[in-house]
Amino acid sequence: MNSTPIQGECAPGFEQVRAVFEDNFAERGEVGAAVAVYLRGEPVVDLWGGIADAQSGRPWARDTLVCMMSVAKGVLALLVHRLASQGVIALDQPITRWWPEFGAAGKHTITLRQVLAHVAGLPYADGLPRGSLYDWSRVTEALAPQAPAFPPGEVRCYHSATMGFIVGEVLRRATGTPIGELLTAELCGPLGAEFRIGLSPSEQARCATMIPSEGNILDIARAKPESLFGKMWFPIADDEDFNSIAWRSAQIPSANGHGTARGVARLYSVVASQLAWGDPGPVGLPALREGIAEQWAGREHSTGMFWRQALGFFLNWPPNRPMGPNPAAFGHSGAGGAQGFGDPDSGLGFCYSPNRMHSGIDIGPRATPLIEAAFACLQTLNLTSRNSLAKRTN
Repeated sequence: MNSTPIQGECAPGFEQVRAVFEDNFAERGEVGAAVAVYLRGEPVVDLWGGIADAQSGRPWARDTLVCMMSVAKGVLALLVHRLASQGVIALDQPITRWWPEFGAAGKHTITLRQVLAHVAGLPYADGLPRGSLYDWSRVTEALAPQAPAFPPGEVRCYHSATMGFIVGEVLRRATGTPIGELLTAELCGPLGAEFRIGLSPSEQARCATMIPSEGNILDIARAKPESLFGKMWFPIADDEDFNSIAWRSAQIPSANGHGTARGVARLYSVVASQLAWGDPGPVGLPALREGIAEQWAGREHSTGMFWRQALGFFLNWPPNRPMGPNPAAFGHSGAGGAQGFGDPDSGLGFCYSPNRMHSGIDIGPRATPLIEAAFACLQTLNLTSRNSLAKRTN
């Protein structure tokens, strides 16, 4: 029997999600985590439990922040599409329109669309010493003169860290605001969604301590530092465990987003509801539809994994990135098991955020049963389509 106290709220009909969340602690090695499900912008599941910091025994609280790794890519993409819908940036203009120095060494034709689709040919930054990943200027100044590793537009290769730096520098130059402040001002703040790029000291005090499992993504990179996968992750510090002040303070927009499951689920539910019913939302509908359109489906070069890619988002492709039964579901997972996505058929937003990172590069064994439970509840309540939910909420 599970003895971990679970806190929060679960609407009638969604008790199965709570039961699975409890099972994660009892049977699947969960240490501390939160899970949230929103429908049409409103919470139906908001649960948390376990230990935020094993050394002190500090429990997971309602406002505990946790590093969700590349879940940040999807949140960053929402900001990009918001600014594109406002005409602040344009996805098909060369990046040199905002960042002239970036055009060196044959990069003058690269666009934001190519970066968001991971086909820009810049999956890593050359020539940076260990520990320099936390220095925005140093990374962007290294990327500007660098030649592409692959011909732009030709190779599907995940831009693990470089996506965020390239996109973030364009947004900084287009708006005059650093990416962390811009994300809060333009997207997360107005929607009341707690998700940050770069934490203040007071926010760091609320952080859960990450627990990397043996064989985690950094172990894979450290084992072969000269491989393509290794180059993507370094110049991170040799001893990084995703808990350092440097990691939490830095602005690494595609890798070190910290927040609550509640915040990410709300973001995705709001935009999924825009797509389902044309509800008001933060992104213009044409730009949002373009953002979730499939750019490619196939094998990614660095991992050999099959996936479907939109503009900054993964698209649903079970079993590796399961987001429910709808092929149009879009979102992003994070190394270690975090997952955030929206389902435009039901208006659902989902996020799961643990501190114990599983090994490997898929989402692991704890998110999938929660996602399955959420959609099973929708099925039981006959809320799996936009028509049935519209009848229920009107």
